[in-house]
Amino acid sequence: MQNAKHTYDLQDPAPTPAADGFVRVRGARENNLRNVDVDVPRDAIVAFTGVSGSGKSSLAFGTIYAEAQRRYFESVAPYARRLIQQGHNPKVELISGLPPAVALQQRRGAPSSRSTVGTVTTLSNSLRMLFSRAGTYPEGSTQLDSDAFSPNTAAGACRECHGLGVAHTVTESSLVPDPSLSIRDGAIAAWPGAWQGKNLRDILTHLGYDVDIPWRKLPKKHRDWILFTEEQPVVEVTPQRDRVAKPYKGRYWSARSYVLHTLADSQSASMRDRVLAYMESGPCPRCGGSGLRPEALAVTFAGRTIAELNAVPMTELAEIIRPTTELSSAGTASRKQSSGESNEVAVAITRDLLHRVTVLLDLGLGYLALGRSTPTLSPGEMQRLRIATQLRSGLFGVIYVLDEPSAGLHPADAEPLLAVLEQLKSSGNSVFVVEHNMDVVRQADWLVDVGPRAGEGGGEVLYSGPVDGLAEVEASVTRPYLFDDGVQPPRGRAGTGQVRDATEWLEMSGITRHNLRGLDVRFPLGVLTAVTGVSGSGKSTLVGGVLGGLVGSGLQAQAGQDEPSEAPGPGAVAGSHRIDRLVTVDQKPIGRTPRSNLATYTGLFDAVRKEFAATEQARARGFGAGRFSFNVAGGRCETCQGEGFVAVELLFLPGSYGPCPECGGSRYNPETLEVEYRGLNVAQLLAMTVDAASEFLADVPAAARSLKSLRDVGLGYLRLGQPATELSGGEAQRIKLATELQRAQRGHTLYLLDEPTTGLHPADVQLLMAQLHGLVDAGNSVVVVEHDMAVVAGADWVIDLGPSGGDKGGAVMAAGTPAVVATSAGSRTAPYLAAALGQETASQHPGKFRFDNTKAMS
Repeated sequence: MQNAKHTYDLQDPAPTPAADGFVRVRGARENNLRNVDVDVPRDAIVAFTGVSGSGKSSLAFGTIYAEAQRRYFESVAPYARRLIQQGHNPKVELISGLPPAVALQQRRGAPSSRSTVGTVTTLSNSLRMLFSRAGTYPEGSTQLDSDAFSPNTAAGACRECHGLGVAHTVTESSLVPDPSLSIRDGAIAAWPGAWQGKNLRDILTHLGYDVDIPWRKLPKKHRDWILFTEEQPVVEVTPQRDRVAKPYKGRYWSARSYVLHTLADSQSASMRDRVLAYMESGPCPRCGGSGLRPEALAVTFAGRTIAELNAVPMTELAEIIRPTTELSSAGTASRKQSSGESNEVAVAITRDLLHRVTVLLDLGLGYLALGRSTPTLSPGEMQRLRIATQLRSGLFGVIYVLDEPSAGLHPADAEPLLAVLEQLKSSGNSVFVVEHNMDVVRQADWLVDVGPRAGEGGGEVLYSGPVDGLAEVEASVTRPYLFDDGVQPPRGRAGTGQVRDATEWLEMSGITRHNLRGLDVRFPLGVLTAVTGVSGSGKSTLVGGVLGGLVGSGLQAQAGQDEPSEAPGPGAVAGSHRIDRLVTVDQKPIGRTPRSNLATYTGLFDAVRKEFAATEQARARGFGAGRFSFNVAGGRCETCQGEGFVAVELLFLPGSYGPCPECGGSRYNPETLEVEYRGLNVAQLLAMTVDAASEFLADVPAAARSLKSLRDVGLGYLRLGQPATELSGGEAQRIKLATELQRAQRGHTLYLLDEPTTGLHPADVQLLMAQLHGLVDAGNSVVVVEHDMAVVAGADWVIDLGPSGGDKGGAVMAAGTPAVVATSAGSRTAPYLAAALGQETASQHPGKFRFDNTKAMS
């Protein structure tokens, strides 16, 4: 390891940690780390770099943060430790000079409509307290607790929609889509078919209703009773037009009762899906979509209800509460015990609320509303929300370990984020960032480069020192990208740099969804298109929601499917008939349990199991391919059910997981492991990396094709049996892409990718972009939502959205080749794209932010 300033011998007396200001790691062996020794300064911004899988996260998170967490938990009472979800004990000999640590890792928002910007930041707690203690109540009403202003509590949730704000209701038009039909001819489409529907019709006839005249001619009183009554009369029915059948007792169900009962109690998914078509979903009519009870909605502050304040952007919220914060303490002292918007409590709460909102405004999130659901946020927005929460906590002397804080951020959004990191440092903290964005790395105080390659080819600290010192480390893969040695991702046709021309166009008009309002936009076919714009400008909505939805619906219509996918909102698309296939490659996990892994997802494990089943040992024992699956009984270890580990519960100590004592973590029973293929059993083969397995299985076509695709997208370091739960979002996305690449091309395919370079080192970006350009060269179309300007510069066409986020976004600011968009005066992307194209140097960039890292590191 090269270290610019510090090299210590373990035999020498170690300096006092508090005196030299370094965190010293000795003998780190977590994951692929090779007995690493490294010194990292405190009170500085330290960037950990290296290709994907090199071991940088194992050092920063798996070793340094994990050890800080372990030491903290040792101070907690043993019984209390059982209630805390704890990490693992890192494999390291010694870490000295280690302060407490806080980790901020990349995570997708939980898919819960009850999670909002307000709940994630806890700002909703302050707002609820403000209404409870200082709101204006209707005359004669009693004061409500803060819980009454939350839709997530029993005290505050609307009785109709249970706090969700959305009601699923049935109406006459949804239950009877064609009122010209009679009941006998099927006017009540929501009714069941076959005998059940005939039974209900016969009951109505017995009750005296006319089932043979058009529905619209029935009196409204009769129509309402037939559709909505809660009564369930039981009558003796003589089947109509069937003289042989005997009379029977029949019970009547209204159409609404039948639909709601089926939805709540039916075990058949197809029946539930059928009745859902006869329901209408929309804002709850009782609470107006707020999810709150009338008592809470009757309380106001500054003339607004809490639902209204939750719905406005935070920039507007700040202006609404600002007048209250400016009231003097003297003016409120006399009203200390009174209720109202100008009392001392109101001033105290609004000042705290404004301070916390201002942090979010500084991070460029002012366009978000507190009531915005977190599943609709991008990873970059979620990351900044969590950072803002930590920034206002006022901690001192801790290490913040951040996982790619710039991921998912437009360069313009990254600048205020970097200012926040500097603020964390100036507040007396250390900031350790695992980062691939070279603009961020250049501005750090210290650099730790891990490599040189991924997996078994990595795990070494190549350099630890000031950033400029990496220029002397020839073995570093990061070096040429950090110092702009002219290495760029592939551009244009076959990597020639020649921009492709569109073969056809997809034209969309009148698109309205979220912040897209009546948008008209064209996507070229036969080229690589990059969709850019600041966070919240509408990129993912346009590509994943609208373009994918419209094209998908068009393909289903062409295939003659009766039920097209959910319509993406008002709008139209022309040219979708030119698309034969749609592939959406997102960053959702490839599985949520350890049973799902790279080998099972790509299908290569099927080929592997067939090879094992074809061996003489397997045939002699009667073992088929299923014997070598750890997901089914037969070949798996029954002690751990094929998971490879078991839970160990300890009294008064935290429970933990350990290798299965029966199979030792192999997942299989001894009889299955006795069967070998070329000297390896199935568990040993699953433990191989993609790189190693590609040589081992080179003559197995089905497996070799999958393995080549995985290597082509830079995943050669992953183990075949690596559980899905251990994969990052970027790795999951590349596995999906590799799965598509291994398939034979079938006509003109449209590929949609959402930030495919997230979590990728620039060297890995080159591999990925070579594959995407290869798809286009093969006659396909690729659309990527992207923030990496080097990738955007290599695209054939760019569509830039803006000008800002939220309500101030959703418009096309520029469209054209990268060179054209780079000269657009109204685009916030243009200056950064111009720099990537070499039209100006990075040092001349007008918006470039730089850390104050002039402090000498001793």
